[in-house]
Amino acid sequence: MELTSQQTLPVPQQQAWEALNDIGLLKASIPGCESITAAGDNQYEVAIMAAVGPVKARFKGRLRLADLVPPTSYTMHFEGQGGAAGHGKGSAQVRLEPVSARETLLHYTAQASVGGKIAQIGSRLVDMAAQKMANEFFETFNARLSERYGVAAAPAAAAGPAGLFARLVGFFKRLFGAR
Repeated sequence: MELTSQQTLPVPQQQAWEALNDIGLLKASIPGCESITAAGDNQYEVAIMAAVGPVKARFKGRLRLADLVPPTSYTMHFEGQGGAAGHGKGSAQVRLEPVSARETLLHYTAQASVGGKIAQIGSRLVDMAAQKMANEFFETFNARLSERYGVAAAPAAAAGPAGLFARLVGFFKRLFGAR
């Protein structure tokens, strides 16, 4: 499975970078996220309670950031397990592009593979669940950016695939949970 999209963030590039690397902010923004724990340099353990169609489970996984070029880009490598619900692994390239003094465009491309019950549900249902989780993530994330930096929250993507972390959140929620 491959996902490519973008999302407008209502803050300058440096603030977007800081927010995307703030464990507390991400935990509060990812639907169903129970924990994100540092497990070494640029490595994290995550736990997320998620439901994709009839499959509901607690997913545990690991996330590793590589190729960091602050405040512009990085690559995420992830893998996780949801017991009988399934498993997954993949990677995502994240890039931040300044749009104006007050906005940043987040671009991403993610590749992932899933197995177990989640893979049996069908890609359409999995994609719909990922889209919903993505929209919820960006709605919450942008609201928290607004609170933190005193800016107007940007709306979540209304059409097409949702933004990077949004789609990844979908993976993480149904695969294993992510940062």
